[in-house]
Amino acid sequence: MTPANDGANTMTAFIFVLTILLICAYGGLSWHFIGNWKGVASLPRNPRFEHTLLGIILLLHAYAVMSPLSEGNMISLGVGRALSVVVWMMLVIYWTCSFFYRVEGLQLFMMPLAMTTLGFALVFPGEHIMHDLGNPAFALHVLVSIVAYSLFAIAALLAVLMLFLEKALHDKRWLSLVRQLPPLLSLEKMMFQVIGIGFMLLTVSLLTGVVFSEEVFGKAVALSHKTVFSVISWLLFAALLLGRHFKGWRGKVAIRWTLAGFAALLLAYIGSKMVLELLLHRV
Repeated sequence: MTPANDGANTMTAFIFVLTILLICAYGGLSWHFIGNWKGVASLPRNPRFEHTLLGIILLLHAYAVMSPLSEGNMISLGVGRALSVVVWMMLVIYWTCSFFYRVEGLQLFMMPLAMTTLGFALVFPGEHIMHDLGNPAFALHVLVSIVAYSLFAIAALLAVLMLFLEKALHDKRWLSLVRQLPPLLSLEKMMFQVIGIGFMLLTVSLLTGVVFSEEVFGKAVALSHKTVFSVISWLLFAALLLGRHFKGWRGKVAIRWTLAGFAALLLAYIGSKMVLELLLHRV
């Protein structure tokens, strides 16, 4: 075995151990937040310490998910790794927004999600290899796409929380959780702000995808399920933003359009990758 192989195996083992530790860390945070919500936690809440601790965990999380992605001028984005990168980006956005918005209560959902996706990535890392990362158009396309996916995933989470809050407000069993979440109007405002930024990035992603397609395939758009569902998602979010601006769409109407747009976006990449890699064993 060559020294290069020894180094690669050592790095793989280190990333494996680090991922296990991160799963335990997010599991511990999940237990802490849920325990405080239910009043059975052994440690009281300390938001400043929790925020600092999450920042440190996110740095380690970044190393764990980014290190296996690239090798030379190639990038590997199988379904497990893609999900872990998207959820990491969601956490970074959540952590950053906590400086400017009241996002208290969202950690009850974000921590278990991070733990689950890291575990999934460990079992199903995927084998999809994309070349030519040195191409600026392609690099921009990948980066913008990941951020856009993350923003729309947060918007979908906020939409689900809005649905939950509407029902929980009339159910005394959930009042303790309702008190920890932001007000319904704040969630709606935050959701539209996230969608607005995500829509601009999705537009850039589609445009850079066209540029990349021309350079590789010699035609402007390679017609595929990914392209079709991405365009459908773009149209749905465009209609939602227009409806919000001109007709004042809000509440359940806005929630339905948000979830429909995110579902189309999910099918554009993650859904198709799960079918290809996990069911058909193709890359």
